[in-house]
Amino acid sequence: MLVENHEDTLAYLSRHLEIAGHCVTVARTAAETETAAQKIKHDVLLCDIGLPDNDGWSLLARLGASRPPYCIAMSGYGMASDVRRSLEAGFQHHLTKPFLPADLDSLLDQA
Repeated sequence: MLVENHEDTLAYLSRHLEIAGHCVTVARTAAETETAAQKIKHDVLLCDIGLPDNDGWSLLARLGASRPPYCIAMSGYGMASDVRRSLEAGFQHHLTKPFLPADLDSLLDQA
């Protein structure tokens, strides 16, 4: 599942993931993510931290048992405290935007 509210970033990342062979569900808000997570079991969550209706850290907690087993935060927030907060929230990794597609691919290979 790809959660991103910036339309250009969402379009680019979803296309990149599909070309790499992944089946992608997209959401633009925390609310859309929660609804999709109830309907489909996802293996990976790639989640922006800055969402219009919540933040990715809180969203991860709200997903509870329906959250995917492998979660990657992505954000323009890249200070050490932001990365630490992502890891403490339950994300396995934190990608700071802008990041290289190869960096994302490498993390997905670990999933």
